[in-house]
Amino acid sequence: MTTTELRDLPRWRTDDLYAGLDDPRLSADLAALREEVAALEATFDEVGVREGGSPATPDTLARVLGGLNDIATRLTALRGFISAFVSTDSRNMPAQQKMGELTTLTLPLGPLRSRLTAWLGGQDVEALLSGSGVAREHEHLIRRSVERAQYQMTPEEEDLAARLRPSGAGGWAKLHGNVSSQLTGEYRGQRLPVTALRALATDPDESVRRDAFEAELKVWKDAEVVLAAALNGVKGEEGTLAARRGFPDAVAPSLLTHGIDRETLDAMQGAVERSLPDFRRYFAAKARALGKEKLDWWDLFAPLGRSDTEWTYEAGTRFVEAQFRRYSDKLGDYAARAFRESWIDAGPRDGKRGGAFCMGWQGDESRILMNHDPSLDSVSTLAHELGHGYHNLLKAPRTPLQRETPMTLAETASIFCETIIQNAALEQATGDERLYVLETQLLGHAQVVVDIHSRFLFERAVFEKRAERDLTPQEFCDLMTWAQRETYGEALSTTHPYMWAVKPHYYSLGFYNYPYTFGLLFGLGLYAQYRQAKAEGREADFQARYDDLLSSTGLADARTLAARFGIDLHAPEFWEGSLDVIRGQIGEYEKVSG
Repeated sequence: MTTTELRDLPRWRTDDLYAGLDDPRLSADLAALREEVAALEATFDEVGVREGGSPATPDTLARVLGGLNDIATRLTALRGFISAFVSTDSRNMPAQQKMGELTTLTLPLGPLRSRLTAWLGGQDVEALLSGSGVAREHEHLIRRSVERAQYQMTPEEEDLAARLRPSGAGGWAKLHGNVSSQLTGEYRGQRLPVTALRALATDPDESVRRDAFEAELKVWKDAEVVLAAALNGVKGEEGTLAARRGFPDAVAPSLLTHGIDRETLDAMQGAVERSLPDFRRYFAAKARALGKEKLDWWDLFAPLGRSDTEWTYEAGTRFVEAQFRRYSDKLGDYAARAFRESWIDAGPRDGKRGGAFCMGWQGDESRILMNHDPSLDSVSTLAHELGHGYHNLLKAPRTPLQRETPMTLAETASIFCETIIQNAALEQATGDERLYVLETQLLGHAQVVVDIHSRFLFERAVFEKRAERDLTPQEFCDLMTWAQRETYGEALSTTHPYMWAVKPHYYSLGFYNYPYTFGLLFGLGLYAQYRQAKAEGREADFQARYDDLLSSTGLADARTLAARFGIDLHAPEFWEGSLDVIRGQIGEYEKVSG
């Protein structure tokens, strides 16, 4: 895409909340939030919300949870507005200052949630639920709190940990984001942002991909000392707190956070490991199609086949809306509204963070960041993020505390919507275009199954070694290379030792990886049920139950919600069934790729 085309891509609307960062209403709302937080602290003290505190009554529980819900509503809009500037221009100092102000004034919320967990963990839960409507409305929160309370430090330690996080792991994560978004590298006589270098991985010319890859590695090499310090800081804090709270290992806290149990994770990971030889068949077929014995890392995203479809942003939005509408008018109307009301910041530019995300805005609205390039993969990303927004739409009638969704379930709607788009593209494709679509599908699946598993193995190993001491940049590179060899196997001639520096997930949340695999395989399983229901004329019934599932992801755990669709997350057969869908795609890919 030309510079002009990039510049003309739409940017998200922000003036519906505030006129700008200097809007007096923004300052007033920040001040009001500070007062609300202070008032809630006073309420917690008055009510006795603490470990061993006063028994909860319907009135005191309503005051406490109501206060938290009110603050969360205001905070969503404030954080979304300021993030809209920080994420699109990390050099925007007024935005960075506002984000720092917001972070500081919300510091007490972490300790308050810890106190709430300890308080609820000591209640007679059944009596509380029978006597309070508010309790029944927030039953899942209360039961989760009882479980989490088993892993609480002393109140003083929890308070200190929460208040130190912005200058500890949170500060290290912020450093990684700011530094990585501003990195540039020398490529064929010009300096390009590292995000632009990574985007060249999809170029059809291998020499372009290889030169960009080598330039990218040099960028990460030059920044390795800073980024290794950040990763040591984040994982050091997380590991220390996990041990202090009594968790058996570093994975255990993530199971609570992500809303699944160990049996579910083991069943899924076992199926993933059994699928690795099948994915290596895909990599081998791609290597043959490229005329190589094995793939190099810079070949993983190389395009295959040919698309006669011009995947411009405008064409992509039309395709997404049309295919969403084939599923349901409600989903199609949602996409049309997002495009019409300028909810999307579409194009890459200097200082803008890479990747894509969807964040809540106000009411049932969301805002979506992406870095579009003219490909089906980018259009799939648009559909993926709109899926998150549709999920937000369906959760909007709930209270903020009822909307809290673990990452595992947060990926359900996004994967489902992405599958709608890719299957529609495949239906219409013949010849080289069919290979192009299959390549897009399998490339995405390989990232979420194979590469994500390498990230899981890497992170688990980092936690184990970080418990002993800081790791050097070279040790991080060695562990990353080992993890990639464990998953990609002999399919690759070269690896990417600096993926630990590339991915922001390592710096923000423990094991921010396997929930994507869960989301893909759970989403594929649900989509298979949709296809069956459609064939049997039960399409409307499925859609109603599916929308209800999305609206309820903060009201029950993953296994309970999956059971509504007859899915047992402990059964290896479920995970194998979803992976069988991908195995079928690999078989067809081998045929059409020659």
